This record gives sequence, C-alpha cells and structure tokens, in this order.
Amino acid sequence: MSVTTSGMQSKSGRRAMRHFVELVSSMRFAIALLVVLAIASIIGTVLTQDDPYPNYVNQFGPFWADIFRGLSIYTVYSAWWFMLILIFLVISVSLCVIRNGPKMIADMKSWKDRVHEGSLRAFHHKGEFVVAADRAQTTATLERLTAKMGYRTVTRQMDSGATLIAGKRGALTKIGYISAHLAIVVICLGGLLDSNLPIKLQMWLFNKTPINSNAVINDISADHRLSTSNPTFRGYAWVPEGQYVGTAILNQPAGSIIQDLPFSIQLNKFIVDYYSTGMPKLFASDIVVIDHKTGKRIPARVEVNKPFTYDGVSIFQSSFQDGGSKLDMTAWPMTGSSTKTVPFSGTIGGSAPLTAQIPGSKGETIEFADFRAINVENMTDGNGAPDARGVGKKETLRDAFDERLGSGAKTSKPTDLRNIGPSIQYKVRGSDGQAREYSNYMLPVDVSGQRMFLAGMRLSPNDPFRYLRIPADDQSTVKQWMDLRAALETPAMRAEAAHRFALRSVPQESGELQKHLEESANRVLNLFAGADEDGKPDANPQINGGFQAVAGFIDKSVPKGEQEKAAGLLMRMLEGAMWDVWQISREQNGQPPAKVDEKNTAFVQASINALSDSFLYGSPVFLQLDNFKQVQASVFQLTRAPGKNLVYLGSLLLVAGIFSMFYVRERRLWFWLKESQQGGATVLMAMSTARRTLDYEKEFVRTRAQIAAALGASPVESAETSSTPGASGAHTQSEASSPEVSSR
Repeated sequence: MSVTTSGMQSKSGRRAMRHFVELVSSMRFAIALLVVLAIASIIGTVLTQDDPYPNYVNQFGPFWADIFRGLSIYTVYSAWWFMLILIFLVISVSLCVIRNGPKMIADMKSWKDRVHEGSLRAFHHKGEFVVAADRAQTTATLERLTAKMGYRTVTRQMDSGATLIAGKRGALTKIGYISAHLAIVVICLGGLLDSNLPIKLQMWLFNKTPINSNAVINDISADHRLSTSNPTFRGYAWVPEGQYVGTAILNQPAGSIIQDLPFSIQLNKFIVDYYSTGMPKLFASDIVVIDHKTGKRIPARVEVNKPFTYDGVSIFQSSFQDGGSKLDMTAWPMTGSSTKTVPFSGTIGGSAPLTAQIPGSKGETIEFADFRAINVENMTDGNGAPDARGVGKKETLRDAFDERLGSGAKTSKPTDLRNIGPSIQYKVRGSDGQAREYSNYMLPVDVSGQRMFLAGMRLSPNDPFRYLRIPADDQSTVKQWMDLRAALETPAMRAEAAHRFALRSVPQESGELQKHLEESANRVLNLFAGADEDGKPDANPQINGGFQAVAGFIDKSVPKGEQEKAAGLLMRMLEGAMWDVWQISREQNGQPPAKVDEKNTAFVQASINALSDSFLYGSPVFLQLDNFKQVQASVFQLTRAPGKNLVYLGSLLLVAGIFSMFYVRERRLWFWLKESQQGGATVLMAMSTARRTLDYEKEFVRTRAQIAAALGASPVESAETSSTPGASGAHTQSEASSPEVSSR
C-alpha cells in the first residue's frame, strides 16, 4: 500500500457525488477539519464562555460583540458549526478506516512468502552466507535463532528446490494506526453525545423553547422544561441552607430551559474554610438526595473535585453564594441638617424602598446584592505604606520580570493581609431606573493609625469601588461625623462657627479685621457646604460642595498668579472654621468641648476629607450594618454525561494507538536456503521495515552479525551488499517489499 492523500473512489454515476465522497474521505479534508477544530477550541478556552452579553459588549464594544455573537464565539462548544465539524470529522475518519482498515489487517496477516531469490537480492538490507552444515540443519538453526529474536516464522519448500523462511515482528503496529483513527471517531461521538446537540434536537422536534423572564419554577409550563429521561444535560442548581431543589437550569443563548431531575437535593449545611489570604481552602456541602419514585433519602457530602453520583446524574460542587442572609442596619441621612436615623432591614437577593422619613429620598429602592462575613484585604499600597484602597505604585521593568518569573506563589509587592470584617453590597436604584452600587464595611478599619469606616461606591460593575473614608469617633461609630455633616448643612451653625473662628483668631481691638475674617470664613464654609454666598443651596449640579467647589471659586475669582497662595489661605481658614463647627455640633449633642490635640486635629482633617468626598457619594442614605444572620447557599453543577465513557474509551484507544505507532516497529526477515555445489548450503538473508531509521540500520548490522555467529560463517561481501544508509543498491517493487501504510 502506498501513502495517498486522496479519498475513496465512488462508483456513483454522478460526478458531483464522486467528488464529494472523494473529498470527505480524503486526508486533506480531515486535516483541515482538525485545524479548524483546534482553532475553535483555543478560542473557547481563552474566551470565557456563556457570560452575560453585556460583559462582552464592555470587552469588545457593541460592533464586534454583535458580530462575535452572530458567529457563536461566546458558545463555541455548543455552536452549530462546531457540531457540524465534529459530524464531518466522524464521517471522514470513519471512511478512512473503512478504506484502509481491511488492507492493513490483510497485510498484517500476510507472511509475504511468495517471493523469489531475485526479489530478495534486490533488497537494500541483505546478506549472504556460505555454511558447511547441510540445508536441513541450517534451517533448524535459523528457526531457533529467529524465534529467540522475537520473530514469528513460517517455512516453505519452493518449487525451485530451495527453502524459504519468512519471519515478521511488530506487525501489530498496523493495529496502532487503526486504533488511533478509531479513537478520533469514538471521542468525537462521545463529544456529540454530551454536547448541546441532543437538547437542540428536542427543541426542534418537540417545540421546547427557552424562557427569558422571571417566574416561579413550579409555574413554568412544559414547553420550557425537559423531562427526567433527557439523555444528556449540564445545568446548575442554587440551593440555600435548609431548602431543597428538584430542577436544574440549563443556560441557552435566548434564555434558560428547566431540566427536571429524578430526585431533589436538600442542603443541610454548607462548610467553608479559608486560607490566610482570604481565598477559600475548602468548601463542601452536606446534602440529602431524595428519590422522587421511592422517597428514599440518601445523605452525602459533595466537595470540590469529589462529586456524588445518583441515578446517572453527577452532582459537582461548583461554587457558593449568599443564600439570603438577614441584615439589620441603621440608615443615616446623607443630605439635609437632620441626624435622625431610621432602622432598616433587608434580605440578600431582595429589595426595599427608602421611606419618606429619610431626608433627601425621592422614591429610591435598595437592592441587596451580596453579603460577606469575611473580607481579607491587602492594607498596603505598592510601596508598602498602609492604604485601605491598595493604591499601586509605578511598576518598573525589573519588577515586572521578578513578578512573573520563578515561583508562582511569590510577589514583589509587599502585602499586609487583614480580615477587616463583614461587608454588604447593595444598589440604590432611582425612579428613573439608574443605579449606583455601594459596598459598606461593618467595622472601622485602621488606616495610617486612624480608624475609618469604608463606604465604597461605583457607577458600573466593571469599575473598581472608590471609597468614602468616614473617621470613627471614640465609641467606634460614625455618629460624630454624621453630626458634623448635619451641622455643616445648617446655615446658622456655619455663621456661628465663622464668628467663633474670627473671635479666637483676631484680637478684639482689630474689629474691622475680625469682621472681614468672619465674612471670609462664612463664605468658605458656604462654598464647602454646597451653598452660595448667602447660605442657600447652590443650583450648580456640577460643583455642589467640597474641595471642588472651593477650587471652582478660586479658579473663577482669583488671578492665576495668586491662586496657589489663595488656596493655602482658604484651606487654613476652612480647617480652623470646621473645628468650631465640630465644637458647636458637640454642644448641640450634649458633649463636652474637644481638646486641641493631635488626635482631635487628625479627626477634623479626616472629617473634612470625608465631607468633601460625600458630595460625590450620590446616595441620600448611608447604611451601616449592625447585625446579621448569615445564610449560605451552594451552587451545584449537575451533569448527565453518557458520552464520557466513550471519551475514556477513545482516550485509551488513542494512547494505545500512538504507543503502537511510535514504539512498535514492523520488521520482516527472509532466508533463502539452497544447496551449495561445494557441499553445505548458501543462505541469502533480506530484511525490511516500514520506517527506515538510524536505529534500524544498527539493528540490521546487529542481526546480520548474530546470524553469522549462529551459522559459524562470515557474510559474503559483494558489490551489491551494503548496510550503510548512503550505499547504493537495487530497489524493485515486489510482494516482498515492505508495505507503506496509508494513514492520516
């Protein structure tokens, strides 16, 4: 057999059909399919599959995201063209096996004993010996030697009176070619069986459609459900502690399909353990599987990489989420001069409207997204200095190499990992449908030696949280800062604070200067509070308070050359006046005056920074977590994959086939024995292999030497006898020639 890239030659009378059969069964077609399949698999591996479409829009932009969706790049392994490639690959490789398999098996069984002396002399690897023993004795010696060398032999008496010994070794390498080809077919069939194709067929044949709206699972009609007899599926189930579920969700491009299970999964307890870095070390679920037919209850534990299988369905521990934790909070107003707090409760996954009791609320709704009982954060910046937000330094080229080379566990950046306590994540959605996302920590965090409450805010899920850092008071609460915020919002308190600041800053005898300083201090407090010079709220929505309002005033009212000096003067004036605002706030709340020391000065400075940032916070309320009852939930992946056994079988066939092709070499050995005219016998030896390698050249020399030693004779050298790769020799095509195996 000779190697060919052409396919089967059909006997059909139609030319198009003959060309189609030849193309599909050809080697070039199968190789092209494998290349496309490999490229598609790389895309499916690199690009996260089955993400929400807005995530791809943010990553690629609306133009390319829409094109990639049309090409099913986001669902490569369930795309119609991927399934079509697998089907054609199965057909192509199967036709190859059908075409070449019988020939290979026949060649493997053949002894190739229909040869002549002239054919053997035409071989490149040959040797000739003259022995003193007679032909029968020499034949017996050669049979014993070849058996010892691992050859199976057959001996025939030729019509010319000569004796032919034909031997073969490693003929099973042909099985390796067949096994490797069959492995591709079996693996592809297993992949098709476990793919989305059976579900697509049910959707086409039985009018099953995905559902893309929120509904109670028990109320979903049969048009959107698959029966328990569905042969293959891969879905997810979300089960909170103490509850159970009897269905799985199968994600589809146009929505979801409900897969009914032959049992229910009840989650008794979810167990999670953490590393010091905050990463989960172990998470497992203690479950009870309830059989719908028999009512039998089977307890089990599911861990990562340790699934539990029941009735052909494997239950994997995929991840975990909050299962609806109960939260008790205090709602602090962030606008107006009121400090009245309102108790507020919520459940993760639920929502609650803001009451009219909260100043500044305009019908917003709080949507509770997540709760975390443990938050391990790096409390240093890139230079090793404490920073709650983890601000990074500029990375040098050396740092980049040090970070990416060597151990995967090392890092060139200093870390200070600390558990900073529970946190809640929620959205404040306005009546116009727009929402901002917030993340508040329950406990104060040590930032540069000062206790701060961190309140994160972001406009988009793709943005990082920006934190409002509220200084904690002596009781580790936000009360004093909230009182200070409310006092700043009160025009009368701002005026009184400006008056006190002027009195303690300028002597009594400088009445005109004192009055001028009071007016300036009142003006800067009004600007900082987001009011105009008369103390009324500023109508400018872009610059409504904080440092940005003061900067806007300087840029508009002060010449360029004097702006830096004016900024320093106004900041000193603001810090001094804010001290008096704090003192007035303490008096109003029945607290003694604060002493002028480093601690209180730092509190006022941090409060000024937080007040400036609060104008960008964008929420009428700050929710402080007071108490919680955590409820965990497990996310299970449920699979019924009958094709996995085929994939395992195909993998074994592939390993066996590749091993056979690479490590099992077919060798053929012939001996032509005839009587010598001088007495004794002459032996003509010929040897061939399917693949001529340097090892084979050495093996031939070794084999010829063993034969010469066993016969007690030296090879007869002639111009035709050579064993070196570069030697010339006659090559003729005969049935004794080494067959070239046709394979892919």
